[in-house]
Amino acid sequence: MEEHIVIIGNGVSGVTAARHIRKLSDKKITIVSAETDYFFSRTALMYVYMGHMKFEHTQPYENWFWKKNRIALKKGFVNQVDTAAKTLHFAEGDTLQYDKLIIATGSKPNKFGWPGQDLDGVMGMYHKQDLESLEKYAPNKEVCKRAVIVGGGLIGIELAEMLHSRHIPVTFLVREESFWNGVLPAGESAMINREIIANGIDLRLASNLKEITADANGQVKSIIIQETGEEIACNVVGLTAGVSPNIDFIKDSDIETGRGVKVNRYLETNVPDVYAIGDCAEQYKGIDQRRPIEAVWYTGRMMGETLAQTICGNRLQYKPGHWFNSAKFMDIEYQTYGWVWAQTKDNEARFYWEHTDGNKCITLNYDKTTREFIGINTFGIRMRHEFFDKILTEKQSVDYVVEHLADANFDPEFYKLHEPAIVAKFNTENNTNIKLKNKSWKRIFA
Repeated sequence: MEEHIVIIGNGVSGVTAARHIRKLSDKKITIVSAETDYFFSRTALMYVYMGHMKFEHTQPYENWFWKKNRIALKKGFVNQVDTAAKTLHFAEGDTLQYDKLIIATGSKPNKFGWPGQDLDGVMGMYHKQDLESLEKYAPNKEVCKRAVIVGGGLIGIELAEMLHSRHIPVTFLVREESFWNGVLPAGESAMINREIIANGIDLRLASNLKEITADANGQVKSIIIQETGEEIACNVVGLTAGVSPNIDFIKDSDIETGRGVKVNRYLETNVPDVYAIGDCAEQYKGIDQRRPIEAVWYTGRMMGETLAQTICGNRLQYKPGHWFNSAKFMDIEYQTYGWVWAQTKDNEARFYWEHTDGNKCITLNYDKTTREFIGINTFGIRMRHEFFDKILTEKQSVDYVVEHLADANFDPEFYKLHEPAIVAKFNTENNTNIKLKNKSWKRIFA
């Protein structure tokens, strides 16, 4: 009898694992999901609301793909895992047996026990159901007179941009003194503050939610700010104060959990034949300087690819490589490669350059003794992943990076480039005489 692989969760991690297991084997595969019938690109949800695409455009595979590739899809909510009997129990009352189980249930929005947090009109921005709620309660500015977003991370600013695209007034509560300043250095955080305000968003820094009040119909009426007691009338509240692993359904099982499902470098749990990948997986110990849980699309995909090898007999360690990420803060694109912390560590030095227009900058982080390059943040200037991945592997110096910045630049041809100004400032601050190596094709230098 074919070995039965059951995957709970049809996000990028679970679907990638299923696809690669199918490429490597003839095992029986079932994907279980309570969210949607078919896999979709979660990061594209914002563009559906903004009118750039339809929901069906977020589905990378045609509906026939799953049957053709012998990947069974089951719609249902798992509320218990019996690892001794290797059986899943569903809220609907039915069961499903497995030989190997992969938990890939992703994340859920954080809630902190705020009064009113479960009212109609309160939502996160992570699941398809959140998009449906947003369409219901904030279809336009006539229905939604104002929205309040609670939490200043990447999901929060995406939701602000979404609502802003429909001309809905937005108040943005950020508990920190400056936007995302636990992650970004001060100059970068200040740049994003300005960008948010420039787009007409009512940014409230150092502000916490006290409670959400209801109207007579049990729908959002207003929010109250903890520090001042100010009441702000609104029809929608977006809770975007981070996410947590979506693992409540296994809390009573013998699968070890912390914040997420505990796994080793092979993505194995403490229970034989049970694995976890993606946002819900928590490494016993962080890899390199990475956090034990990473809610990032590309790491979820890498985990799925890696685990497929182990499931199919080639036991393989998960190796995510050098850290990188990208995002968009309203109209400013952001990339990071390697490590740039909000505050420098004892052995680190930092170089910061900002354009006079106030919406482009780079931060270089390096070892102040050896001058080894540690990482870079870029805002408003696109840089090549391949370049920095190679530089980090080779442990090149920050001087080498500055000298070859033109090779790293990924902006389209005839875009203005800013390398000469960056190099000039770096030379002045470091008492160096680095000469920029220009690309061979024609560019316009600012």
